[in-house]
Amino acid sequence: MHKIATNIKHLRSLRSWSQEQLAAKLDIPRARIGSYEEGRCAPPVETLMVMSSLFHVAIDALIKCDLRKFDDTELMSVGENRLLFPIQVDKENNDVLEVVTLKASAGYLTGYADPEYIEKLPTMQLPFRTKGTHRAFPIQGDSMLPLQSGSYVIGQYVDSWKEIKNGHTYIVVTRNEGIVYKRLYRKEGYLALHSDNPLYSPYSLQLSEVVECWQFICALVMSDKKDEAPSLSRIAQQIQKLQHEVMQIRQAGATQTKV
Repeated sequence: MHKIATNIKHLRSLRSWSQEQLAAKLDIPRARIGSYEEGRCAPPVETLMVMSSLFHVAIDALIKCDLRKFDDTELMSVGENRLLFPIQVDKENNDVLEVVTLKASAGYLTGYADPEYIEKLPTMQLPFRTKGTHRAFPIQGDSMLPLQSGSYVIGQYVDSWKEIKNGHTYIVVTRNEGIVYKRLYRKEGYLALHSDNPLYSPYSLQLSEVVECWQFICALVMSDKKDEAPSLSRIAQQIQKLQHEVMQIRQAGATQTKV
C-alpha cells in the first residue's frame, strides 16, 4: 500500500493538481484522496482503472513501482517492474506477433495495456527469428513512401529512449495523434519526426506525449498497384516545378514594380 500511496501523490504533484482537482477528475470525495495518499486505505480496482487512464500509467506500475525514482518522460520502462505490457503466447509459451488491424488501431491508444484488447488481436508468426516483442501496425497515408497506405509495418518494442537510433524508422504511439510511422531523431527532451515524403514537413514531439515506440523490422506490402501513390522522383519533380513557378511569379512582380 505504501507504493500506491506515494505514487498517487507523486503523479498528482507532477501535474500540479490539488487533492480537490484529482478528486473531481475521479468523481470521488476529496477526503478519499487524502486517505489514499496517507496509506489509510487502498483504491478499489475501479478507481485504479480510472487512475491508470488518467495518468497514462499501467495499473501494475501504480501498485508495484516507486515512480518517484523515474522521470515522468521515461515511464516506457521502469526497470524489472516495468509497465504492464500484455502479449499473446502460443501453446509452447513463445511470443507471437499481434496484428493491430486498421479497425483495431482506432482503439489502440486506450487498449494497449488492456489484456482483453490484446487477446482479441489476430496473430501471426514471423518467418525468421528475432529477439524481443513484436507487433504489426497499419500504415495510413503517403508520408512514408514508398510504403503505401494499407501496408503493415512490423516493429520491435523499444524499452528505453536510449535505444532509439537517429535516422531510423519507428512506429510511435502518441497520446494525441495515435499511431504514426516516422523517421526519428532523438533530441534533449523531445523527438524530431521526419517523413520520407518530402511534401510533409518534420515536426517535434515531447517525450511525455509518447506511449509506446517500436523499431522497424520489416513491412508487409498489401498491394502491387503502381498508381496508388506517386514515386519519390515524381514528387521531387513536382516540387521543382512549383519552385520554378513561384520564382517566375516573383520575377514578374519585381518587373511590374520597377515599371
